[in-house]
Amino acid sequence: MDARQEAGREPKFVRQMTFAEFDELFPNEEACKQYLADRRWPDGVKCPRCGNPKIYTLKFKPLHWACGVCCNKPRQPYRFSVTVGTIFENTNYKLLVWFKVLYLMLTSKKGISALQIHRMIRSGSYETAWYICMRLRAGMKDPEFRQLLGIVEVDETFIGSKDKNRHWDKKTHKTGGEASGKTPVIAAISRKRNVVAKMIENTGRATLDGLIHQTVSPNICLLATDEHPAYGPLGKLYPQQIVQHREGEYVRAQVHTNSVENFWSLLKRGVMGTYHNVSKKYLPLYLNEFTFRFNNRKTKDIFGVAVAGC
Repeated sequence: MDARQEAGREPKFVRQMTFAEFDELFPNEEACKQYLADRRWPDGVKCPRCGNPKIYTLKFKPLHWACGVCCNKPRQPYRFSVTVGTIFENTNYKLLVWFKVLYLMLTSKKGISALQIHRMIRSGSYETAWYICMRLRAGMKDPEFRQLLGIVEVDETFIGSKDKNRHWDKKTHKTGGEASGKTPVIAAISRKRNVVAKMIENTGRATLDGLIHQTVSPNICLLATDEHPAYGPLGKLYPQQIVQHREGEYVRAQVHTNSVENFWSLLKRGVMGTYHNVSKKYLPLYLNEFTFRFNNRKTKDIFGVAVAGC
């Protein structure tokens, strides 16, 4: 155990899998399927339809099983493969290609574009690479949501270009306002832990308060926000402290929103520098990707966690 672990501090840099280690771990398609089975069913294979653990292996077809409980007809057991019920089901591309794309997405701190993926894996078309990326982003959604605890920071931001800078046929003709035709997003982060980010329709009090009550536990130590008027009533339910950004205040002891601003920086650098444009329709999927990478930034086996969730 090194000095940092003895002091109870985690290292800032967590070493991830290298290209050489990836090629060694996944030399062929069979290795990918076995890895998926081990991650998906760590306690043994179960039927994806009914959860029955008493299944039997099909000897004539590797990594295929049958469940006697899920019978469509008498004496016709339900047969399934390792990809059934995952985002890899019914795909024409090999699992090794999906794994390579997932590896590139997870090891790119600010994301990697579908066009770059297309160049690297030589997919049949850009649309194919884009489809694979979007399916993987959908698989990164956290199904086990837990309310945030400890010191929590809440902030909102806007994603997209200003209406005045858009082409004439793409203008929304919204006049004034902070959003200027952009898409609002709210995030709540438990300091030095996880973040929850969601796209919202507006930054009104009812919208922000509703999402905060859903995301943040009432048993937190501190709720840090800026001076947005919609956050005013939160002090009745939470131990709230406000940072007055308009007056040049950014840190007051433990009261600041620097952690959530750090997440905003990663998200916006990725949107502007990597993707250049993210539509409102697909923004929730991109939020899945950035929140998954951020929440697992200290996870050594982030690839395995992502595969298990797919």
